[in-house]
Amino acid sequence: MHHTPHIVGDVMTHTVIVVGPQAGFKEMVETLEKCKVSAMPVLEGDGRVVGVVSEADLLLKEEFRDEDPNHIEQMRRLDDLRRAGAVTAEQLMSAPAVTVREDATLAQAARTMALRTLKRLPVVDSEGMLQGIVSRSDLLKVFLRTDEDLAEEIRRDVVENLFRVSRESVQVSVVEGAVTLSGSVRDTALVPVATRLVRAVEGVVDVECDLVGPGVGPTRPPDAGSSL
Repeated sequence: MHHTPHIVGDVMTHTVIVVGPQAGFKEMVETLEKCKVSAMPVLEGDGRVVGVVSEADLLLKEEFRDEDPNHIEQMRRLDDLRRAGAVTAEQLMSAPAVTVREDATLAQAARTMALRTLKRLPVVDSEGMLQGIVSRSDLLKVFLRTDEDLAEEIRRDVVENLFRVSRESVQVSVVEGAVTLSGSVRDTALVPVATRLVRAVEGVVDVECDLVGPGVGPTRPPDAGSSL
């Protein structure tokens, strides 16, 4: 994987289960069950994403099967009532589809999912053509990065670039994604900046900064056993 910031294109799934606008209700249910997915992009003939059909959309038909909602409930859920009678993907799908670009950061994709209460997003190019799909579990892949990989990126992109010091002056320790910076730096005003930059590295779980100014001893002895 590339160094921070990681983008959606780094973690997305390229093989996507899709349906066309005229796919029937039963066909959609069978596809979801067979392929073990919970949602599918709906594509026009040229591959453009026009909507998404999810298990929640399909369940509307069951939800309203034997229910006679009162007038207030009908007014509040007019769209759901309409889609409960749908028999094709075009009638049932959530549209326009909420999508994300390949070059979006993982943070941007996660924010979109959280704000829209979605579990996955179709990934499209600048023309709206499907390129893949990204799920919540895909976004968590960055936390599978090894401690060695994280430490190397932090040394290279934060310590050396920000402090302009040798790797021996600032020690980077990473244990289970938790980072500790220790050692001596010339400009302590940069310490909060370093903390923010390390926290922004994809895959970092927590940051503790024990950096001090020239001639000042460490606030606590570094754990030699955990240094990478």
